[in-house]
Amino acid sequence: MTFYGTEIRSRLLLGTAQYPSPQVLADAVRAAAPDIVTVSLRRESGRLREGQDFWGLIRGLGARVLPNTAGCHSVKEAVTTAQMAREVFGTPWVKLEVIGDADTLQPDVFGLVEAAKILSEDGFEVFPYTTADLVVAEKLLEAGCKVLMPWGAPIGTGMGLNDVYALRSLRAHFPDVPLVVDAGIGKPSHAAAAMELGYDAILLNTAVAKAGDPVMIARAFAQAIEAGRAGYLAGPIEPRDMAAPSTPVFGRASFA
Repeated sequence: MTFYGTEIRSRLLLGTAQYPSPQVLADAVRAAAPDIVTVSLRRESGRLREGQDFWGLIRGLGARVLPNTAGCHSVKEAVTTAQMAREVFGTPWVKLEVIGDADTLQPDVFGLVEAAKILSEDGFEVFPYTTADLVVAEKLLEAGCKVLMPWGAPIGTGMGLNDVYALRSLRAHFPDVPLVVDAGIGKPSHAAAAMELGYDAILLNTAVAKAGDPVMIARAFAQAIEAGRAGYLAGPIEPRDMAAPSTPVFGRASFA
């Protein structure tokens, strides 16, 4: 799997917010062994030197950083945050969020496409957090995105895959585009189900950070994602309406 020409070994991307402590975060990252961790930019850090210990912790984990524009509600805000993040973290990668609804945290897809185009033209490699909409996906690709990150369900809900049909359609329409389910995953079984649909990776945060044992569930998610990917590649049988005996009926003994 490659993102913008960079080879990625782990298909689990892990967020770094809301953990009970820095030590739990570090232990969860080590248990999950992701190649990529997402980090949101706190604007006050540059002025007050806050967050430096956190940034040092992230660097020490050895994973590639994917900055995000979490909490941005306008194109200008998202673009400005992305530009600041590029300076702070030294990477052209950015997970682009432009939130349109405060209750569901659903992306503003119109602003998202606009911001993606601006950032792509500015040399960014954009990972857009979007809905599982085919038309929006096409517009994001036209805007320069080479990865798409559709939601499974609203951020932090743990509801799993709300619209399997839409996710399956997205995979079928864009077979060569890396697709990452981002948001809404609550259980390892949800992650496995997404991987069985043919998705390339899963991005998690709340499901790990807020679990009773973040370290244990981080490891469980890593295992589930690996199992789901293997299941997809193995070509599982298609569901059918009628029973099909697993034991052959021809040649069985006949008792008159």
